[in-house]
Amino acid sequence: QVHLVESGGGLVQPGGSLRLSCRTSGDNLDVYVIGWFRQAPGKDREGLSYISNSVRETYYSDSVKGRFTVSRDNNENTVYLQMNNLEPEDTATYYCAAFRGVVVSPQVGLQSTVYDYWGRGTQVTVSS
Repeated sequence: QVHLVESGGGLVQPGGSLRLSCRTSGDNLDVYVIGWFRQAPGKDREGLSYISNSVRETYYSDSVKGRFTVSRDNNENTVYLQMNNLEPEDTATYYCAAFRGVVVSPQVGLQSTVYDYWGRGTQVTVSS
């Protein structure tokens, strides 16, 4: 079992950057795939990115590709989401999530249903 806590959210102007952190505790982070999701008011939860465990494979949704970068530091038990060139449409609550296993396809890796463990989220607001 793994426990996840997000941090790093806040208010940023359009074009700005934020780095979100997902600190984990419990099981060895090495065996988990970590995904990032977001949910805006009135909208479905959206899968943004994931990073796999041993091979460090990453994948991004079209909405954030080229702007967001996911990385992991297993020694620090932390996964990061670097977000650049933020837009008002990026305003949402951001969540990290984990499942133990392998990603069978990129599309599956962005589905919230495959993830077993979730953090409580951190708010990101992009506004001038």
